[in-house]
Amino acid sequence: MIYTIIPTILFVLASFTTNRASFSETKTTKPVLYSKVVETNVEAKIESAYNNLHSSKFALPKLESFAVALKGYYSLKEKGLIKKEILTLIDFSLSSNTKRLWVINVITGDVLFNSLVAHGRNTGEEFASNFSNANESYKSSLGFYSTGEIYNGKHGMSLRLDGLEKGVNDNARARGVVMHAADYVSESFIKNNHRLGRSQGCPAVPVELSKDIINVIKDKSCFFIYHPSRDSKFGIKSIS
Repeated sequence: MIYTIIPTILFVLASFTTNRASFSETKTTKPVLYSKVVETNVEAKIESAYNNLHSSKFALPKLESFAVALKGYYSLKEKGLIKKEILTLIDFSLSSNTKRLWVINVITGDVLFNSLVAHGRNTGEEFASNFSNANESYKSSLGFYSTGEIYNGKHGMSLRLDGLEKGVNDNARARGVVMHAADYVSESFIKNNHRLGRSQGCPAVPVELSKDIINVIKDKSCFFIYHPSRDSKFGIKSIS
């Protein structure tokens, strides 16, 4: 009798061990698979949003810079750090002689503005290459910002910016890094000097567009300055 029971017990124990191992494997791999699915969904969402961009007047940004910007936009929106469905993208990989600022309605895909924009005088000549978060560096700071309030300063209507990346741009308000109008941000300046004028670190824009752009992006919209030197290592994790 006992010889009949023992094989049965061993079979049950083996089955339990196999099922437990299978459960453990599922438990381990499921989060990894879920993470890949989420990542795939985000990439698909970004590609769809990019394909939805449209304008009869303006060129579109590059997919590389737009993808990083949109990932940050989604993260900031989820955290409640921005309120509007407006994304401002500045691509500092491009020549300052080109229109490298875009203001985009994320919901409709409308490109509202495409403009020249200055970088800091110690950030580079025609191309931006050196960045800083330090006071009196006269350099631009990269990364994600939330737009603040309008005020009237020495450049007229100006827009405060709050840097959201610790050690990268979180000193922006204290430094007085704001969006403002500047007469050196113009096609005529480029023609006479072979490059756009430069600021003390502010993303200055043309006089004729400044008020319109500022009024659209003010009060907690997503503002992003891109450069490929940080593309691989910053994204969203450094946003506080």
